Amino acid sequence: MSLSIRNQLPGTVTAITPGEAMATVRLRLDGGQEITAAITREAVGELGLAAGSAVRALVKSTEVSLATGMVNGLSIRNRLPGTVTGVAIGGAMATVKVAIEGGELTAAITVDAVTDLGLADGSSVTALIKSTEVALAAG
Repeated sequence: MSLSIRNQLPGTVTAITPGEAMATVRLRLDGGQEITAAITREAVGELGLAAGSAVRALVKSTEVSLATGMVNGLSIRNRLPGTVTGVAIGGAMATVKVAIEGGELTAAITVDAVTDLGLADGSSVTALIKSTEVALAAG
């Protein structure tokens, strides 16, 4: 199956915490970082997820935010440090490629944000992704 989602990060499930309707699934990405996905309990069962399961974390580029400095007092759990490797500017939106340990992320942000943050090749950034915006694919 082909997907239009640019950000597909391979990893391994390390823990699952079930709730009434939703579960949090903790992953160790192949690059060593840890992230959390919040998915339905039904999806956990349908995907056959358990500790040790191989998965791909899927994140739309529009759901990746970027920060250039320390981020405190924020509920977003998934924070991946990286370096900007490319910026493509459009009319209102831009795509920013970020090298992270073990892979690459693409963020779709406004041109104003690129300008305000002073993003360019070599800029240090932290990619921020809400756990509710991480989908999982088994295998």
